[in-house]
Amino acid sequence: MIFPTVENAMLVAVDLQVKLLPAMSGQERIINRAGVMLRGAAELGLDTVVTEQYPKYLGNTLPELSSLLPADTPVIEKSSFSVFGASGFCKALSARKREVLIFIGVEAHVCLLQSVLDARAEGYGVIVVADAVGSRKEDDRELALSALRAAGAEIYSCETVLFMLLRDSKHPCFKSISGLIK
Repeated sequence: MIFPTVENAMLVAVDLQVKLLPAMSGQERIINRAGVMLRGAAELGLDTVVTEQYPKYLGNTLPELSSLLPADTPVIEKSSFSVFGASGFCKALSARKREVLIFIGVEAHVCLLQSVLDARAEGYGVIVVADAVGSRKEDDRELALSALRAAGAEIYSCETVLFMLLRDSKHPCFKSISGLIK
């Protein structure tokens, strides 16, 4: 696994949509931790890409999360479960030339799982932010996290990932990131 840095990593926010999140087990945790990751990514200048699964039916990204995105953040509509099935995602990824993909979002056992498996097949290092992912059923989430780990994804908490990106308490963003975690 390649250690994630702002220069080599990208945050991928998968399907954090208005009609999906209310159905998730642990929705408050998912929204809170996804928000922390999005704020942290913006603070650090970490590239972020957002996907939306069939937004005509499932709505757009939750407003309290989309409001945290920098203005130039790509928001990519998809019908495929894997983000790699969306040509817009593949174009955004190739334009950024990243080696590590950091995933947050839903559902862990469907879109997130297929996206991570495709990322691993393409040779990317993958981090899944466990406290910022979910499924309708907690058992499905747990099974997905186990499968993702077995497929070579690193599974960490939001706090761990943000501090991995900081690397040092002397980082200029240390205080602001520390404030997000509390």
